[in-house]
Amino acid sequence: MATEASPRPRSATPSAIPQKRALNLEDEQHVPSVSSPLNPDAAPPRTRKAPAREQREKKESLKKREAKGVDGARSATPDTQTTTKKSKKVEKAPDVVRPLRYYTKPPNPTDFDPPRGPLFNPILEKANREFNECFEHISNKKAFRYTNCIADPAFPSSRWFRQTESSPFHPRFSFQEASSHILFDSTGRSITTEKGFRMARANVVAREGRWYYECKILSGVKRPAQSPSTTNNADTASGGHVRIGWARREANLDTPVGFDAYSYGLRDVSGQKVHMSRPKDFSPCNESFHEGDVIGLEITLPSLALHRKVVDGSYNKAVDVSDDLDPHPAAEAPDIVRDRVPIRYKGVVYFEQFEYSSTKDLEELMNPSPSAPSAATATNNASTAPPNPNHPSVTLRTLPFSSIKVYKNGKLLGSPFTDLLAFLPPASKPATQQGARDGLDDGMLGYFPAISVFRGGAVEVNFGPDFWCPPNDLAVPTVNDVAVAANDDVGSIKEEDKTASTLAPKDPATRKQHSQGKNSRLRDMGERYVEQIAEDIVYDLVDEVDFWVLDAGENADAVGADGGAEAQKGTNAATAAGMLAPAGIVEQASMLGGGGGEIKEIVQEEE
Repeated sequence: MATEASPRPRSATPSAIPQKRALNLEDEQHVPSVSSPLNPDAAPPRTRKAPAREQREKKESLKKREAKGVDGARSATPDTQTTTKKSKKVEKAPDVVRPLRYYTKPPNPTDFDPPRGPLFNPILEKANREFNECFEHISNKKAFRYTNCIADPAFPSSRWFRQTESSPFHPRFSFQEASSHILFDSTGRSITTEKGFRMARANVVAREGRWYYECKILSGVKRPAQSPSTTNNADTASGGHVRIGWARREANLDTPVGFDAYSYGLRDVSGQKVHMSRPKDFSPCNESFHEGDVIGLEITLPSLALHRKVVDGSYNKAVDVSDDLDPHPAAEAPDIVRDRVPIRYKGVVYFEQFEYSSTKDLEELMNPSPSAPSAATATNNASTAPPNPNHPSVTLRTLPFSSIKVYKNGKLLGSPFTDLLAFLPPASKPATQQGARDGLDDGMLGYFPAISVFRGGAVEVNFGPDFWCPPNDLAVPTVNDVAVAANDDVGSIKEEDKTASTLAPKDPATRKQHSQGKNSRLRDMGERYVEQIAEDIVYDLVDEVDFWVLDAGENADAVGADGGAEAQKGTNAATAAGMLAPAGIVEQASMLGGGGGEIKEIVQEEE
């Protein structure tokens, strides 16, 4: 009888349920905690450190708080400024940007006289005009700009000097904003040269709105004769050449208009447009500009408010769909800051300030590198994209709704240029040198009427309002405007003046311009000249009041030993110099305090 197989003994029942091991770093990475023949290099087990517990703020008991007289309500909101460990930094108010101040010598008695104009030396006669060399005056060079100034007893906080104009007192070419080889007539409205292309800019600038000026070619390309044999040589029989257009302050004065990215010009040969030294046809007829032709130029610039959106990077094409030429007046206008110091040059006092210079991006745009950028650097290279309102580089941003129109003898030829480059800071930057501050607008940034002449070419400009060949849509002043401009009654205007002034514009779309804003209608640059002088007066008054507040207003109680010594020092210096109206100056000099703002002392030598 077979014996029954005994059952297999079972393993002993564990006395306790095994507990789950705490996972450590090796377990998470599937590394065995014990070495084996297959894994002899296993690291010894390391226990994970428990995270450090954040220490809780020890609070007093309710009874202690009640004993101290503190409200024990548990629902009270705790003070976040005292309970939080990381306190937020208090943001400081931005500093007000002010012009730099310089301590200079007191003015001489002659500094209170109006500045004299430049001295002329007759050189040649052309087109029934005498052209002169302009000397004994300072010119803009070496990254500095110079403007006329005059001493005024009403400006003690500004160190006595304010801006002014020199004769002749009308819109004209600027004697400082011209090449040294430019020859002027006595009025400053006609120029020529015996050298190569040289440029001269006007003393008035366009910043926003629509503006117009015209010029007459006195000497240039001769008109082609009726004979077919001489037609082919029409351009060779020349009395010189001219180029006309608009230019910024960064444009080189020893080059023709349109040479760089800072100017837009038109050639007299074939009437081609020129920008960055690249002539192109824009008119289907390609008409040349000959002697006796009157060429008119109109520029349209958007409002400064829209302009600032472009340079600030907040311009949106989908939202900003209008040129906004006449926006609603803002509560606060941006500051106009002019860092300038009075200097003396050959007996005449000028304001010297840093000039804006060319930028690397625009130089690269004009002369691109011959080697093509790689794909890795293409995204980082700002000059790869064409200029547009939202370009990564501020200097390569363009102004929407901006354009330049050209007229020949009153007839519109077309619009050779659109989307002009922006000029407000930081699109315009001063030269890199000690003391120059970036991002400041001095109120004279914009596009200037500019003319360049070549080897005998001569041009006369007309800034209005009496144009030779006005365009059809040029707004004509009303009778009241003429009377106010002449400071006379309407009844004293001649009948022929009434007839000319009441003529409506020929373009029906422009007849509503008299009821629109001033920037929406086309205006002459002569009107802009009057506005520019008014702006200079306002800027001078604002600077004087601001400096007075620094010297006396904010520190009226602190004017003690330092302020009194500074005022007495200025009073004694003014009296010792024998200035005009010493009593008024001495009275106002006592208001000067020494504690307001930083005043840099400079030493000047008479040249």
